[in-house]
Amino acid sequence: MHDMTLDHHFAKPLQTSKIEFWVATAIFVFSIFSLSTSHDSYRWDFEDAGIGYRFYKHHFWPQLIRYTLLYLGFLLLNYRIIPSLMQKVRVPLYSLLLLGLYLTYSLVSGVLDTYTKSYLINWYYPGEQDYDLIFQDSFRHTLFLLLLVGIYTFIKYSGLYLLSNATAISARYRFINRETLTAFIIWMVSVFLLMVFNLDQDITVTLGILSLSALMLYCGAYYFLIPNALKSKRPLRKYLLVSLVVVIVAYLPVAFLLLLFFHDEDNAFGLSFFNSLFQLVVTAPFVWFLFKRQMKGREEMFVLKKELGTTSANLDFLRSQINPHFLFNALNTLYGTALQENSERTAQGIQMLGDMMRFMLHENHQQKILLSREVEYIRNYIDLQLLRTSSSPNITIETKIADEVSNKHIAPMLLIPFIENAFKHGISLQHKSWIRISLHSDPNKLYFDVYNSKQRKSEQDPEKDKSGIGLKNVKQRLDLLYPDRHELIIRETPEEFFVHLTLQL
Repeated sequence: MHDMTLDHHFAKPLQTSKIEFWVATAIFVFSIFSLSTSHDSYRWDFEDAGIGYRFYKHHFWPQLIRYTLLYLGFLLLNYRIIPSLMQKVRVPLYSLLLLGLYLTYSLVSGVLDTYTKSYLINWYYPGEQDYDLIFQDSFRHTLFLLLLVGIYTFIKYSGLYLLSNATAISARYRFINRETLTAFIIWMVSVFLLMVFNLDQDITVTLGILSLSALMLYCGAYYFLIPNALKSKRPLRKYLLVSLVVVIVAYLPVAFLLLLFFHDEDNAFGLSFFNSLFQLVVTAPFVWFLFKRQMKGREEMFVLKKELGTTSANLDFLRSQINPHFLFNALNTLYGTALQENSERTAQGIQMLGDMMRFMLHENHQQKILLSREVEYIRNYIDLQLLRTSSSPNITIETKIADEVSNKHIAPMLLIPFIENAFKHGISLQHKSWIRISLHSDPNKLYFDVYNSKQRKSEQDPEKDKSGIGLKNVKQRLDLLYPDRHELIIRETPEEFFVHLTLQL
């Protein structure tokens, strides 16, 4: 059972923590390496301001300290402060620690900027205002970094929550599956990376809107538009027409959303038009292609599973027919009968057993046989068992098998496992026991009932704790050979066992 509460995911995820630590460490080491091999990119700014430029004083050492503080600050936030605040553990203490971390990094970063941006002090703003502007910028930049950490934390925990509960969410909302959730998480991560690398706002918003619109169209098309379109005579044309209507309807909402970022009507409406065109020309056909490809894969998988299931069922079925329990009982029956009398009953038993073996060796391998042949095999099996049980007054065998059965076909050996199970578990030569078997048919359906008593196995019985594969196998064969064309009801109590089967022939 999945834990659908967020508290479960606020606990320290060991594997995720290790990945985060090594990724952060790798980024830190790469940054140090890049810093040591960087060029004097700001030399001209310093020389234009009339300040002598020194690589280590104005660039290397300030940036090394900044990167180290960023690395240590991230570890402290990610592994101590944020998890504690989410779990409401010592909230005042960790809130003060968060505030202290913000002030410390802002001040240290401001001091470092007086070295890395000292050309600004003499170039643009003379006097104390130079330092005020540098420190103000430092505090704003630190606040932006905290915002990025907050967004990263939200993406991490929401992603863990969504992926961990993908099955439960899919069961509740049919149009959501693991692939959709994964795509949504990838979208969040992509937007986050665009913010981290501080790309142009227009580029960030454009890519974010395009990818989010594509994701929403994918969900709507995959679970609503395409399934409905497949019901029409020309599904592709209907799907594209409906997609056109969708992107037209979405044009204005997207444009108004973009106005919040651009504050320019021409840019907002122009980008919204480009987004609609992109979704119609690129996303919609791609989703159609992806859907059809997955449908083809599912059909191939279904066929393979069905063939594999049929092969497995037939193999198990053939194995189940080589039943030592039945063969030993039959041999013991014939042996006991031969000792009692040397005439008709022995010959009759041998003849019935021969007919049954011929049926198993020849007709059993066919996909369908006449229902009359199946009934004949059942009669032979019951008559052979009666040779063993007829002399016991405690055993009652009642059969109502119609003499006139419809001229229909049936899968061979489909009914006999229920009768075998009844004789195997329902008959005892020492205790009162009974079996009732009923079989009749109309032109379209077959009705079959087996009702028997249950006997406890002795401790010496080697099959005491074994359920066998007969009933399990026949259920599998019914599902494969008669899908949606049969009704099987099995009821069991400590004293009785009942089977009812209705089969469309």
